Amino acid sequence: MEKWKAWVKGLGETIVNPGTPLPVSKIVTSSGVEDDHEPNSMKGFAVVKAESMVAAIEIAQSDPFLEHGGTIRVSQMMEMNEQDSC
Repeated sequence: MEKWKAWVKGLGETIVNPGTPLPVSKIVTSSGVEDDHEPNSMKGFAVVKAESMVAAIEIAQSDPFLEHGGTIRVSQMMEMNEQDSC
């Protein structure tokens, strides 16, 4: 945990949300809802500012979570305004 805290601190203004655990996941489809028991289901997320996907991947590769066998998915976030929403 100390390594992770140091990692977050070292990211400075790059970090938007340092991490939010997601202890329970559900899968929602048009036919119903079920528990998410997938081994690679999302367990949490963090939000960082990066100039590119390559830069975001470099940030992810420095996360100490990987030292414990963790996996990280990197996605681009698209900002939407009210005109874009349903």
